[in-house]
Amino acid sequence: MIVVQKYGGSSVADVEKILKVAKRIKKRIEKGDKIIVIVSAMGKTTDNLINLAKSLSKNPHPREMDMLLTTGEQMSVALLSIALNELGIKSKSLNAFQLNIKTTTDHTKARIIDIDIDKLNNELQKNEVIIVTGFQGITEDGDLTTLGRGGSDTSAVAIAAKLNVNCEIYSDVDGIYTCDPRIVKSAKKLKYITYDDMLELSSLGAKVLHSRAVELAKKYNIKIYCASTFSEEEGTWVVDKLPEWLEQPVVTGATIEKDQIKITLNNLPKDKKIIEKIFETLSNNKINIDMISMFADNEKFHLSFSVLNDLRETIEKSIKAANPLIEMSYQGMFDKVSIVGVGMKSSPGVAARFFKVLYENNIIPELVTTSEIKISVLVSKEKSELLLKELAKEFSLGG
Repeated sequence: MIVVQKYGGSSVADVEKILKVAKRIKKRIEKGDKIIVIVSAMGKTTDNLINLAKSLSKNPHPREMDMLLTTGEQMSVALLSIALNELGIKSKSLNAFQLNIKTTTDHTKARIIDIDIDKLNNELQKNEVIIVTGFQGITEDGDLTTLGRGGSDTSAVAIAAKLNVNCEIYSDVDGIYTCDPRIVKSAKKLKYITYDDMLELSSLGAKVLHSRAVELAKKYNIKIYCASTFSEEEGTWVVDKLPEWLEQPVVTGATIEKDQIKITLNNLPKDKKIIEKIFETLSNNKINIDMISMFADNEKFHLSFSVLNDLRETIEKSIKAANPLIEMSYQGMFDKVSIVGVGMKSSPGVAARFFKVLYENNIIPELVTTSEIKISVLVSKEKSELLLKELAKEFSLGG
């Protein structure tokens, strides 16, 4: 059987951990499987490379950043292959160029277009393990690209989708929890979670899986198994539907996404073309805004939305480019606290319970957004962890 496995940066942070991963892979090979392993850069390598580049330039050229950052994964795959061959496991490492992982030309945030699966299958016939650099690809012109934060998850799921096999993702956490167990000590580990719930949780701050990887898994119905590199404890399966024997919870999980700011565009003329132009410009600059509130007085529109704080400068430039006369104001820092659950669709009263928790704890939200399966609020940083703990109690997310 062919298996796709991905090991994160913490799993290969040093030589000792690389050797442990190699021994873990060897055990699986001895059971008769062939394995394609996707590996991230070692530990803090990517952060260190970014800092190195920024010591030379405040705004390093994106193409050259990709040239630099792809070296991290190439070091990891080579070292892991060396360790496996030393253990008697026939292994070969490949980078994105060798495997022809085609992407868009969006440097530092490219998207995968296609993967040369014939090359992968040919190499797998000659070796027991193929180790592939995660996080990277190449353009049609042969330039190296990177897929953005969490891109190794996306690489792994994309290869699993091409092969139509399950994808196992190993990191320093032993599964997917209802809440961050560092904040809610009694948070439950889930045995199964649906793509829809995982997609929302990932996009709202849960860091176990990257949202683009979950999107791909849902599109091609690839089951993902999340577990710890460092233990044999059972992990979590991300699937299309929960098993019939498992009761669907009303709320599956709750998250905090930190360091948000609220941006308000004041005194906009009542002209829909101006609003349309603002959102079009933000979209063209690939800026993902989230919570939106708009109100009107007699003559003007006032538009507020939340974004991650590190996008502030980019947004200001984009909006001034759309219309230099727009008045902008900023508030924050805030945190976004959310609850998520497919079960909310068929369970009336969830919003009432959510806002009861808010007002019982004297928490006034700055912004609110809802969908069929989520409620999010922007709240002060001083109150966010309290709110998460109280929501965990209200919706039985703790053990």
